[in-house]
Amino acid sequence: MKKWKKFTSACLVAALSATLLAGCGGEKKEQAAANSNSYVIGASFELTGNVANYGKSTLSGLKLAVDQVNKAGGVNGKQLVVVESDNKSEPAESGNSVTKLITQDKVVAVVGPATSGCVFAATPVVTSNKVPLIAPCATAPAITVDNGQVKEFIFRACFIDPFQGRVMAEFADKTLGVKNVAILHDASSDYSKGLAEVFEKTLNEKGGKVVAKEAFLAKDIDFKAALTKIKAANPEAIYIPGYYEEVAKIVKQTRELGLNVPLIGCDGWDSPKLVEIAGPEALNNTYFSSAFSVQDQTESVQKFIADYKAMYQKDPDIFCMQGYNAGLVLADALKRAGDGADGTKLAAAIAATKDLPVASGKLTYDKDHNPIIAAIIIEMKDGVQSFKEKIAL
Repeated sequence: MKKWKKFTSACLVAALSATLLAGCGGEKKEQAAANSNSYVIGASFELTGNVANYGKSTLSGLKLAVDQVNKAGGVNGKQLVVVESDNKSEPAESGNSVTKLITQDKVVAVVGPATSGCVFAATPVVTSNKVPLIAPCATAPAITVDNGQVKEFIFRACFIDPFQGRVMAEFADKTLGVKNVAILHDASSDYSKGLAEVFEKTLNEKGGKVVAKEAFLAKDIDFKAALTKIKAANPEAIYIPGYYEEVAKIVKQTRELGLNVPLIGCDGWDSPKLVEIAGPEALNNTYFSSAFSVQDQTESVQKFIADYKAMYQKDPDIFCMQGYNAGLVLADALKRAGDGADGTKLAAAIAATKDLPVASGKLTYDKDHNPIIAAIIIEMKDGVQSFKEKIAL
């Protein structure tokens, strides 16, 4: 309940900020002057706080895309300039972060935040000011669609939660061959709750059954009471939709209780911290859905990996790729919208993106501002991610 109140307050603050900003029409001439030699792109990310790994990784991919675009001559004769703003992994700070980017830095568009909660809080601000926002890795369905209405200025560069939930139920049924599955989800996260709901529905449709369903809260550290209840239900596998910080502790405690069944999850698992906290051995026989693997031999994926390693001297993760893709989408849309285009025209150009070459292949937006993309199943083997299979529904 505290988490929900916090999120609601954040949205109210963001909405109020948006209302106040909407009347600042006098700043348009200043913005045009400030951007006469460049396109200023706002990067609102989780650079500190509980999921800072996501924000930092996504920002690094965006910067690679911008660097490549600028070296190739920029867009419409202009260079792209990235201005960073830290939302501290808190929805309450997200509205402030985006407000600063729009009012002070005069950005033409915003890339980020990384997490769904922070994107929700930023949405009223960018919408009221008609500034497009591309969420590289926010997977909640309502990010781009609200009560059946597509949000004109909001886009994403990743698949959505229902797709992930369906994919993992498909994987549990066809690849793992399990029917009786337990679910342990984060009751304080819309992301986790949505995934759990779709996974259960899809599993039921395939003749499977959820034999136990338990919940935890973000920042919990002791999960043994819930895991003991799950163990008593004798599941063949456990679905754990959540973020790496809690998931790693859950995995470790699951194995300590002698539960050695397959553990399956979502892209929120994807972080080096997962192995650091859980330990390599505990993560054996675990799988999660993703949109990226360094072992994917697709030509565009391998080129992106090589380019990223050349710039940062390390392998990229999924968030790096999604930030990179978002940067390419925005650069392409700016080019097609034309110099001097306003936010409405730029949003329309983003929506019209079709067969754009990006790291993961070619990207086309559907009518709900979601990219059409396949999912990859990652298996953890002795602490190392291994490409298991690719699933397209």
